[in-house]
Amino acid sequence: MVTCTCDTGVLIRHVEEATTLFQRMRGLLGCRGLGPERALLIASCRAVHTVGMRFALDLVFLDRANAVVRIVRNVPPGRWCVWGGWRAQCVLECEAGCVDLTALRPGMTLHCAPWAGE
Repeated sequence: MVTCTCDTGVLIRHVEEATTLFQRMRGLLGCRGLGPERALLIASCRAVHTVGMRFALDLVFLDRANAVVRIVRNVPPGRWCVWGGWRAQCVLECEAGCVDLTALRPGMTLHCAPWAGE
């Protein structure tokens, strides 16, 4: 588990990483919700779907250097494709409204480090 920060401070305290093929394919399917300050980081991902999801998502697409490429808020369940763009390499998925993304702008870099606990 890691913590993601930006220039304005801690953004997300609890970030699970989906790195294996199975973890990336499953994503958040079957989850009832993530709650505040939690997210899933999906590696090697330029697009996501919300078919079968139980809750809306806020998405932050990142490039290879963890710079924000695109932010998509409040994606409802049932969407076939949300694309991050050609430069996107991974995506942070958060439950809609549970993480304050207002400080993020395209081009800002996220810094992710192992979570040190409360």
